[in-house]
Amino acid sequence: MKEIINFINSNTESFIEELKDLLRIQSISTLPEHKEDMEKAANFVAQKIKDAGIEKVEVYQTQGHPIVYAEWLGAPGKPTVLIYGHYDVQPADPIELWNTPPFEPTIKDGKIYARGATDDKGQMFVHIKSVESFFKTVGKLPVNVKFLIEGEEEIGSPNLYSFLKNNSKLLKCDAVLISDTSLWDEGVPTLTYGLRGISYMEIEVTGPNRDLHSGTYGGAVPNPINVLAEIISKLKDKNGRILIPGFYNDVLKLTKQEKENLKKLKYTEKEFSNSIGIKKSVGEKGYSLLERIWSRPTLDCNGIWGGFTGKGAKTIIPSKASAKISMRLVPNQNPKKIEKLFSDYIKKIAPDYVDVKISSIHGGSPFIAQLDKPIMKIAAKAMSLAFGKETVFMREGGSIPIVVEFAEKLKATPVLMGLGLDSENLHSPNEHFNLNHFRLGIISSAYFMEELSKI
Repeated sequence: MKEIINFINSNTESFIEELKDLLRIQSISTLPEHKEDMEKAANFVAQKIKDAGIEKVEVYQTQGHPIVYAEWLGAPGKPTVLIYGHYDVQPADPIELWNTPPFEPTIKDGKIYARGATDDKGQMFVHIKSVESFFKTVGKLPVNVKFLIEGEEEIGSPNLYSFLKNNSKLLKCDAVLISDTSLWDEGVPTLTYGLRGISYMEIEVTGPNRDLHSGTYGGAVPNPINVLAEIISKLKDKNGRILIPGFYNDVLKLTKQEKENLKKLKYTEKEFSNSIGIKKSVGEKGYSLLERIWSRPTLDCNGIWGGFTGKGAKTIIPSKASAKISMRLVPNQNPKKIEKLFSDYIKKIAPDYVDVKISSIHGGSPFIAQLDKPIMKIAAKAMSLAFGKETVFMREGGSIPIVVEFAEKLKATPVLMGLGLDSENLHSPNEHFNLNHFRLGIISSAYFMEELSKI
């Protein structure tokens, strides 16, 4: 391994230059005008995997954006690792809040700033460079490796599920290695063993058949914005508890060991509040800060619109008002079941003098791993060797819905080897990635493959 680690350390700067080229591609999956950029990004990733030393690389077209698949099966009798990541990114808006251009990578204070730097181009690129480091030193990999890099993670992976279902034999593996989560703290090796799921809904309230003059009609016509606000106000009580009947029925409680692990992390209210510029945290009463973030379900309004929102005044009663609402789910909660409970409750509390349309945008199941599995122990050892510290275990408040599908369809162990930091502005202006973590991530990936080959 010494030769491989020396190669990584000696070539990190050139790896970063290649990463910059990937970050310059505006692969925004949700915007149709970036379809060509999505193709460009997929082909770029495919070429980099080929350059790393894997000859069998294919770009699969889907009804949406392309999927990159690659494989090297030159280690018969050894385990197989499927490396998953995504090349698509969130929109850069609001552009005016960026200190540097979002698609022109800029390095400052050991960090690279660009949209997608940490979510997920930088983290995904780590594993391509790990594979390359083996091929360019010892000429082969210690285990069999497959890559599955998609372009629709930021929009719910609508075409990856069918690809997984139709290609389960092609994707067969022992472990799924994913770097799309976070480190607990700077320089602290971390494995995420739990993810929240999601049920993402939209509500549309319609009143009159057109926008109306608020003077002529005000006082006699239901205002969809007012009605929508009233509906949203009935979704949670003053203690932060969600009021949808049956919502908590299937929630899996933390084990005693998990609670002890949370206490060891010693995360304070002051640290959390200061990191995001709020006066104090709020949430479900009776649970600690980390419990609320990682192991309790949530309900949040992600967007609301209706009527006139431009500068100046336009006194109308709008015809329609809408809101997007996401519910983060925890182990044992089913997104389809939650979707129905949500819809039934909205219909029950909505007044009968307006029309209410409820639709599901997307959903995904929560995930929890068994920490005593050999592959999890190997991953922990690999990160410890790379970082020089004991690996910690944590849950993550976010969602990667496809992880559950990997576990169920492929009967493989997902390994969530996070390399980013929650403070690195993923999905926000000035997104960035710590370049030392980029380097240590490549080394962690290499150690993981080396240690896995021993079982």
